[in-house]
Amino acid sequence: MFYFKKKKVKIKEIEPQPIKPLKGKRKVKSEKEVDQASKDKTDNVSEVKQEKGKRVKKEEQETEVWRWWEEEKRDDSVKWKFLEHKGPVFAPPYEPLPSSVNFYYDGKPMKLSEGAEEVATFYSKMLDHEYTTKDVFNKNFFHDWRKKLKDELEAQRLIYGYAVVDGHKEKIGNYKIEPPGLFRGRGTHPKMGRLKRRIQPEDVIINCSKDAKVPEPPPGHSWKEVRYDNTVTWLASWTENIMGSNKYVMLNPSSKIKGEKDWEKYEMARKLKDVVEEIRSEYRKDWKSKEMKVRQRAVALYFIDKLALRAGNEKEDNETADTVGCCSLRCEHIKLHEELDGQQNVVEFDFLGKDSIRYYNRVPVQSRVFKNLRIFMEHKSPDDDLFDRLNTATLNKHLQNLMPGLTAKVFRTYNASITLQQQLELLTKGDTNTAERLLAYNRANRQVAILCNHQRSVPKTHGKQMENIQKKIEEKEKQIKEMKKMVKSAKAEHNASGTAKTKKVLEQKKKNLHRSEEQLLKLKVRATDKEENKEIALSTSKLNYLDPRISVAWCKKWDVPIDKIYNRTQREKFRWAIDMAGPEFIF
Repeated sequence: MFYFKKKKVKIKEIEPQPIKPLKGKRKVKSEKEVDQASKDKTDNVSEVKQEKGKRVKKEEQETEVWRWWEEEKRDDSVKWKFLEHKGPVFAPPYEPLPSSVNFYYDGKPMKLSEGAEEVATFYSKMLDHEYTTKDVFNKNFFHDWRKKLKDELEAQRLIYGYAVVDGHKEKIGNYKIEPPGLFRGRGTHPKMGRLKRRIQPEDVIINCSKDAKVPEPPPGHSWKEVRYDNTVTWLASWTENIMGSNKYVMLNPSSKIKGEKDWEKYEMARKLKDVVEEIRSEYRKDWKSKEMKVRQRAVALYFIDKLALRAGNEKEDNETADTVGCCSLRCEHIKLHEELDGQQNVVEFDFLGKDSIRYYNRVPVQSRVFKNLRIFMEHKSPDDDLFDRLNTATLNKHLQNLMPGLTAKVFRTYNASITLQQQLELLTKGDTNTAERLLAYNRANRQVAILCNHQRSVPKTHGKQMENIQKKIEEKEKQIKEMKKMVKSAKAEHNASGTAKTKKVLEQKKKNLHRSEEQLLKLKVRATDKEENKEIALSTSKLNYLDPRISVAWCKKWDVPIDKIYNRTQREKFRWAIDMAGPEFIF
């Protein structure tokens, strides 16, 4: 049973990195050939038997690799020549609760319609969550609820989880349409608690090629529209009802379309490397411009470059959480200190950025920037825009004039990647083992995450994990202490007898001691790494802002296994970089 009560609820441009040419024309396989090849490879995979009592990992399933980076690059406006798929998977219909389960409102049993009962279960699933303690969430939930008073099988994935693109079988990223539920949002989102309605086939636009078989909608339904648009990369699209934004079914990050887009993104950042000093020289001159809008643009660009701030997009009032970027900063978000902690001209930032993550930073700036900020804030109230003569559109238009394709995000990608490369060169030492080199890599990655403000809350299990690691360290130290005594004893015995047997025993004792000392070092490195990164999210920058070729080149140069940096899914995403980059690669 679950109960509700009234009001109260309980429950430079440089040429792109050259792509390896094909030694011969690659024949594009037909869909039938692709399916058969995939089937043959799958049939040949078998589980490796255990030998001598050791646990052996099951062999990873092999799939055809489309080496698209070795093919001749075609017109960017055409994303594919052939596209076929099975359409999205819809949320299953609601299964009513047994008649013995009652719903109570204000202490009285009520009989609900099937639709109203389903919505009520959305709320009941959150009774122990902090959302149900917030008035906005509860108010919005009851507003939408009164109007209306899990996992899929592997067979489904094999049917709906793949598309055929230009004769190649590619994974689909999100082939399941999100089920209905209650909107949560991030931070104190004003629309938390609103009902996300069920998406029907009649809401969905299908995109495929004209010569492909159009996916069948569920029985009794039809698609909103079927398009044949090869200038876009989505397979299906619909509009969600909370924010009115478009949602898409896209290919997996390991696909050609996604990989090519990543490669182009990092090549654009590499182009910026060759002109960035010219751009910096120009915006420094603009700090003294007679036009206030030019000054504001120059200071904003300085922040985007120096601090890797996001540009910040314009939003409708009261429709989204109060998050800002550089162009949308208000006077209340910064404080100016002529002197702070022994530093001159310090700007103190404090605002909510993307996903309601707090950005707090104290940064010494150039004196001209500091003076301009004082001017920008004159005769303004705290809730007035700091850059009142600038918006994201005008900034991006200016950036396009500086370098075709340049956006604020390119600056962020460039600064993140160049920081990683510089930190790796600084922190990686030759006389270290793999564990110590990985610590150096994570420390370099950490500097990037700090630059990009990729924070996270301390995991609830962190304390227990650190406790367990420390216990293992103490046990290993005790073991090593005893082993040193054993080595000393074996050495004395060998010095006394000098036999081959005692020599062998001594060598074995030394070998065991050395192995244990290496294990202790790994434990200490692991503890240090975990403690340093407890409040930092390393994966966001690693997957979205760091040119993977930097990491691949570092691994190849320092003999670090790539799987220590990227897991299997990530290696599939960056397969092009792993194949393309050698140890000599420089961003």
